[in-house]
Amino acid sequence: MNFDFPDDLKALRDEARSFLADKCPRAVPRRILESDEPYDKSLWKEMAALGWVGASVPEDYGGAGLGHLAVCLLAEEIGAALAPVPYSSSVYGAIEALLAGGSEDQKKRHLPGLASGERIGTIALADRLGVQDYAAPAARLTSDGRLSGSKLAVPDGDVADIAIVSASDAARAPVLAIVDLTGTGVRRETVRTFDPSRSHATLHFDGARAEPLAGLRGAAGIRRLVDRMAIMLAFEQVGGAQAALDMARGYAMERYAFGRPIGSFQAIKHKLADIYVSVEIARSNAYYGAWALSTDAAELPIAASVARIAASDAGWLAAKENVQTHGGMGYTWEGDAQLFYRRAKLLGLSLGATREWKRRLVGELKVSNASLAPSAD
Repeated sequence: MNFDFPDDLKALRDEARSFLADKCPRAVPRRILESDEPYDKSLWKEMAALGWVGASVPEDYGGAGLGHLAVCLLAEEIGAALAPVPYSSSVYGAIEALLAGGSEDQKKRHLPGLASGERIGTIALADRLGVQDYAAPAARLTSDGRLSGSKLAVPDGDVADIAIVSASDAARAPVLAIVDLTGTGVRRETVRTFDPSRSHATLHFDGARAEPLAGLRGAAGIRRLVDRMAIMLAFEQVGGAQAALDMARGYAMERYAFGRPIGSFQAIKHKLADIYVSVEIARSNAYYGAWALSTDAAELPIAASVARIAASDAGWLAAKENVQTHGGMGYTWEGDAQLFYRRAKLLGLSLGATREWKRRLVGELKVSNASLAPSAD
């Protein structure tokens, strides 16, 4: 079992790192943070032109056909750069949902526009803050394809063209449905989050036309999709955690106190060592998740849970200790440490907080262990 990436994908990662270093310095997410712009449109167009947005989309549907491993590596670099673009919403969310459960007709109609970046997609799952009930979504989808209800904290919901929305159908069964957010019966309410460099909105549906995804029905199907999304999101979190560690280490090497770099003091060494260990654990679990994602392995639910938990923990620890390492300057608006802190907090709550993923992991381990237990016979 090989948990490393092929050489061609490593080359893609290096190219992405170089591109983002040039096109997305920290001044870019700061500009979005301090303005009313929902995302950096020019950066989004360039990323789409490079094929990043359509990386997981087969060539038959207008994508680059690079697969999920490419998306994972791109996500890591996007996370490190804190890129203020709707990549996660469109790629991990809408595109992944269509690939996993869309009919042939749905894929042909929606994937080319999403893969080219001309259209933006998102996924709307949350009915209540802090709770994601995949078994009984509050939104209602009638038998004639009309959607009613609201979805909270939808990432990039203010700029997306289509949304994949969880709802309960006429038989009270969970489904995912495609909704044109530019159509009638849709109202958007922009909400300000802890990280304004990533826009969010509440979506209100009042008889909006919706089309169910044929291949993603039931709580198990939605849960499977969320597991796949969680692994890609974990790579983005790992990228941000690594960048925060690099920032803290760089400052510790150049900041002098009492005639020596603060990085030479044991307290700072311990902080940086703790972050390093946490990031490496998260990266290892993310690699395991990438294998499960790319092979559609039976271990996917466990791999997604451990990747999500480890990445959230590493992201939070790295962002927090980066601020602490910078001392008083780390708390100022002018300092860039806040950018990592904000993004870590936001991503740590996306797709459910770590406590939900820990409960999920415990449940999956119980099922797995039960299957391995010797029978009474």
